[in-house]
Amino acid sequence: MVSCFQQLTQALEYGPAVLATVISVRGSVPREVGARLVVDVNGQAFNTIGGGAGEAKVLRQAQEVLQTGENQVVEIDLSGAPQRQTQGVCGGHMWIWLERWQGKAAQSLARDLVQRLQQGQSVTLVTPLKGDGHPYLAEEPVQLDPATAFVDTLQPAPTLLIVGAGHVGIQLAKVAHLIGFQVVVQDDRPAWANAAYYPQASLILAEPIDTAVTTLADHPNLYAALVTRGYTYDLEALQQLLQRSLPCPYIGMIGSEKRVRQVYQAIEQTGIPRAKLASIYGPIGLDIGALTPEEIAVSIAAELIMVQRGGTGRSLSERLRQSWG
Repeated sequence: MVSCFQQLTQALEYGPAVLATVISVRGSVPREVGARLVVDVNGQAFNTIGGGAGEAKVLRQAQEVLQTGENQVVEIDLSGAPQRQTQGVCGGHMWIWLERWQGKAAQSLARDLVQRLQQGQSVTLVTPLKGDGHPYLAEEPVQLDPATAFVDTLQPAPTLLIVGAGHVGIQLAKVAHLIGFQVVVQDDRPAWANAAYYPQASLILAEPIDTAVTTLADHPNLYAALVTRGYTYDLEALQQLLQRSLPCPYIGMIGSEKRVRQVYQAIEQTGIPRAKLASIYGPIGLDIGALTPEEIAVSIAAELIMVQRGGTGRSLSERLRQSWG
């Protein structure tokens, strides 16, 4: 979401832009409520609300909104019903609000959104759907009629702490940044933990792990991937991370089952309850047969998405293949 509003901020420097927002869905659809895309004054689109014919319809209507300034709702019919024109066969419907943003007030709002999200704050954006009102930030929780306003609480990007700045860490930073994580790298070796290897990182901590965890103490949504160079570094990192006052929603640890078990046994001897170990994803990643650092990074990123989105990790084709087998 940060990147979407960054694109909007940049687009507004050159003229008006249209922000397309998914405000309602029904049934099976490619994107969720709150998904957005930006169309700039030249008609160039950034981000996506699902692609395909439905998005193409939105882009056509966005050109009209750019010209007239008259905001509108676009319905995307994905039912595949044979008796009418549809934009897909997913089975559901989406309603997209198209609104033209322009001028200094819009620029200020977009910049404020980006700044707050980058600072780790959640923000509530209220978009009036009736009358001549303009989007604004609500400083207090609000409940409004969905027919008159779309209220969306935007969350800052989760932070991924990569512990260990080796070959896997370098590739993981690339993929994690691509899927929307704010990347932080920790390693006590400045020769590895540096901007040349990690241009995607918003913060590089070339310092001991205990100092790094203290630095990140106030991050409420901190994921951690331990891709260190050895057993003792895993042990030290886990001791620090498992005792955070704000628990990590995800801690993954690279290595064989034997190495992971050895770390668990050592951790238990420090007095950390065994129940806390059950929350660790070790060995890290999903089983896709990954071998290279790049493949391992994809495996870890897939597990991060699974935890963040509440997925299962199963193959999406499994049920259909079984029914047709």
